[in-house]
Amino acid sequence: MGGGEKMRGGEKMYNTSTPMPTHQLSDSNRGIMGNHNDNNARNLRVYQTWKGSNIFCFGGRLVFGPDVRSLFLTIFLIMIPVILFCAFVSQRLINDFQHQLGYYVVVICVILTAHVIILLFLTSARDPGIIPRNLHPPEDEGSSISADWPGSQVAGPSLPPTKDVMVNGMVVKVKYCQTCLLYRPPRCSHCSICNNCVERFDHHCPWVGQCIGKRNYRFFFMFVSSTTMLCLYVLAFCWVNIRKIMDTYHCNMWTAFLKSPVSGILILYTFICAWFVGGLTAFHLYLIFTNQVAIFSSPSFLCCSESFTPHYAACKLFNFFADNI
Repeated sequence: MGGGEKMRGGEKMYNTSTPMPTHQLSDSNRGIMGNHNDNNARNLRVYQTWKGSNIFCFGGRLVFGPDVRSLFLTIFLIMIPVILFCAFVSQRLINDFQHQLGYYVVVICVILTAHVIILLFLTSARDPGIIPRNLHPPEDEGSSISADWPGSQVAGPSLPPTKDVMVNGMVVKVKYCQTCLLYRPPRCSHCSICNNCVERFDHHCPWVGQCIGKRNYRFFFMFVSSTTMLCLYVLAFCWVNIRKIMDTYHCNMWTAFLKSPVSGILILYTFICAWFVGGLTAFHLYLIFTNQVAIFSSPSFLCCSESFTPHYAACKLFNFFADNI
């Protein structure tokens, strides 16, 4: 947050640097410092004076997005079909499979579900790669600025909207963030929902209620890929259950669905979900292999385009559920 402070992982951060004169601070950040003559204010941890929209829990150890309540909807959509599968479908599988193989089907389903929920929590509760705000604008290096740049109309130092920096021997253009008062590193973007600059920002995921960035992207990818596996697992054994009913009663498929309607409901539900999360998994595999991020390769996620992608479809589905609950 200034004075050499950085936000990294689970480090404890204290605002113990020498207070800066108030007249050198911007209006948006003057409130961070509080009363500079108050010793208690100088010992506040950074999360207690954070200017973004994040929600901190357990002394700042857990960092959630402002829409963390959507996490309960996601957990509900994962747990309910698993509970239905274990309560209704698995009973016939336990009876029909020999050598207690039916019990292993249920145990694997429960373990896979627990794995998905843990990954969901790790994705939602981790710092995605937030870059702390500066208390005052960086030093002007003598760059010129056009008159139509908004920052040139306000009091304070005039800073160019972009500047060139050297990264691995290549010249890269970085943008200035007026909210965080810093030049963003390459592939860093400002999330309007969390109101933070996030390093290697991929997108803000409404399903986990958190930005996806440098420090939680691996957990997000493991979450969507594991959810795909869970959907396919339940889908496959629901079909096995239907086939066993058909063999036992020598009936057709529709009669089997009538004898086990839960299996039919779960087959339809998991097929639809597998299409969404499977599409996301394939899409992010493509991004990983091509070294891209979703915000640049899929502008439709930000509602800038009407082209149909897994991100666009998933967000539309989330808005449908959220608006009807």
